[in-house]
Amino acid sequence: MPPFDIVIRGARIATATDLFTADLGLRDGTIAAIGRNLSAGRREIAASGYVITPGGVDAHCHIEQLTATGLMNADTFESATRAAAHGGTTTVIPFAAQHLGSSLEKVVADYHAAAERGAVVDYAFHMIVTDPRCEVLRDELPPLVRAGHSSLKLFMTYDRLRVEDEQLLDVMWAARLHGCMVCIHAENHGMIRWMSRQLLERGYTAPRYHVVSHPRYGEAEAVNRAIAFSALLDQPIMLFHLSTREAVEVVHRARGEGLKVFAETCTQYLLLRSTDLDRPGIEGAMWMCSPPLRETADQEALWHGLANGTLQLVSSDHAPYRMDETGKLVRGPNPSFKEIANGLPGIELRMPLLFDAMVSSGRMDLCRFVEVTATAPARIYNLHPKKGTIAVGADADLVLWDPTAEVTIEQGPRHDNAGYTPYAGRRVRGWPVMVLRRGEVIVEKGELRAAPGSGRFLPRTGGEAAKPTGRLAPELDPARNFGAVLFD
Repeated sequence: MPPFDIVIRGARIATATDLFTADLGLRDGTIAAIGRNLSAGRREIAASGYVITPGGVDAHCHIEQLTATGLMNADTFESATRAAAHGGTTTVIPFAAQHLGSSLEKVVADYHAAAERGAVVDYAFHMIVTDPRCEVLRDELPPLVRAGHSSLKLFMTYDRLRVEDEQLLDVMWAARLHGCMVCIHAENHGMIRWMSRQLLERGYTAPRYHVVSHPRYGEAEAVNRAIAFSALLDQPIMLFHLSTREAVEVVHRARGEGLKVFAETCTQYLLLRSTDLDRPGIEGAMWMCSPPLRETADQEALWHGLANGTLQLVSSDHAPYRMDETGKLVRGPNPSFKEIANGLPGIELRMPLLFDAMVSSGRMDLCRFVEVTATAPARIYNLHPKKGTIAVGADADLVLWDPTAEVTIEQGPRHDNAGYTPYAGRRVRGWPVMVLRRGEVIVEKGELRAAPGSGRFLPRTGGEAAKPTGRLAPELDPARNFGAVLFD
């Protein structure tokens, strides 16, 4: 047996189910052995006093993505994944975004080219579908799914992105036939348009009115509607970035009824509040995201949802736009809230912020931290057990944490290209000091050691999470004459 490439000795190892002290032997990019007193490696890493977790899986982030209005966000694959690696995330799932009239096949091909040029961590893609023409669902979608793109995203709001209810059902049905997970941005479009019009007509244009323009009941209504569609077609769904107590309650009820509904929240909804937008001039634009930041009671509901399993994971929804004419101020120095790009940078700080808020604070344990940041997203999107865990045969994607390190997050550039962070001034306890991707040390002593383009594409099938339950609505039961036609 050849020697180990690396042996990490004496660390406290955390998985989603266990916490123990052992050595890790790494060989050929994978975890080859877990035990005590392992034989020597070509490189030895003394890790006593450190914590090791699986590399993070950020299953919702926007990288090198063009908006429907033609605005490119601030990050390339190189800059975004560089930031991800520094924060302990070793796998990302960003979006290949179709726009009206475009080919989904070409969008995915172009996105592959961008990732191959720049990614320093491993990656898969969600496909955003905004124009579900017959030829897209019939001719383009099946080969893309076979090529390993097994999740779709749909919008229920935004003028140039949203799909109507009937289109949403068309896409869900196609996803069911081909074994895809459907991910949904669920907010009520009519409520947002109506509220925005009322505010703008009265001169309420500052960034803080962005919160008012997205009614909290609009999220709960759209979540409930998406779940109804899911139940009708027996199509599993993932509800993105829940922000309100009411939406959590809707999901809790649906899961209690046995529906195959998954849901996530994001770092910002757990740690930031609507009052962060209430700043002089245009400064509050740095805290604008959609859905908007909410209230303390909503944060407690989200934490409770993570604790009881209503919410399965926490993503960053990294959507970086600079505070200048290339980003949030593209419409001029004093835009209304409707003219400001929605999105926050967060791919780098997701893991450290959550380590502090969950583990260092005592709110949850290390195992739950691993579950919501790595194992659950890997499992739901069918990357597990290759990703998201520490086990023999898994990829050696690992993060060494100093649980005693205290770091104050400073304003200004980080490793992404946004140029600012909405978390400036926070002091966190626990910090990643070394990151490995497939057995290679890619971050050490604050320096990146991976080349652009060294990340690998991860083809996926739909997996267990995307499989229907077999509980079709009575109207669609193929045993009945009126339902069998859909299964011809």
